[in-house]
Amino acid sequence: MRTIVCMLVAVAALMAGYPQAAHGQVRAKAVVTCVSAGQVLQYNCTIRLANARSGEPLSGLTVSVGAEMPSMPGMHNVRPVTAIEQAEKGVYQARLELEMHGDWAVQVDLRGAVRDRVIAMLRFEGAEVTDVKSSPGRHSH
Repeated sequence: MRTIVCMLVAVAALMAGYPQAAHGQVRAKAVVTCVSAGQVLQYNCTIRLANARSGEPLSGLTVSVGAEMPSMPGMHNVRPVTAIEQAEKGVYQARLELEMHGDWAVQVDLRGAVRDRVIAMLRFEGAEVTDVKSSPGRHSH
């Protein structure tokens, strides 16, 4: 009987701690802005990373940035590049070389103290880059 009670107490302790551990995981918020790098289909992107709950900058991470064109799955992908952390905490920069203009899902992968993936939908049209959610119309190829 005593063994069963000890087991139940242990299980209850584990169950009570599990939701806290799951909710304690840090989620990232990313603001991705890109500007033309001066050459066709090359863009310098700035990624501002913060804790989604507290707003505190996330620094000291390994950040890779890639992209894929959702309208053509498997056809147009940009191999991930490593973003370089800047002097300002939580700010990283990377250069993307796209295959064509249009809507791209820019994938930001975080490794280190925080592990997460954030996706930003951006429309690349020549020198202009806009957030897909805030820009009207459709792209053409």
